Amino acid sequence: MNNESEWIAARNELLAEMVSRGYPEELGLMIARHLGSPKAIHRMSAYLRQAKPQSAEEIVDEMLAIRSEIDAWKQRKQSREANARINEILNDGL
Repeated sequence: MNNESEWIAARNELLAEMVSRGYPEELGLMIARHLGSPKAIHRMSAYLRQAKPQSAEEIVDEMLAIRSEIDAWKQRKQSREANARINEILNDGL
């Protein structure tokens, strides 16, 4: 499966979950755009299936939590890479 088809499949899965719970498709599209990856969108779909949130606010809160975790992971990864580079410079010189 190529990247575009992964995005489409993840988005369609999320939209189906949202609509089946009575939420507007536009909310699902907004959530998919903000999550930023098929993996995160699949995670949101799983949340909808398992937690069965009772309001749009709960759904948006979960979207923000997922997004926050992704951002924190990216920050940790960048910090590790920067530290590795600094250690390399300290050990080997410029």
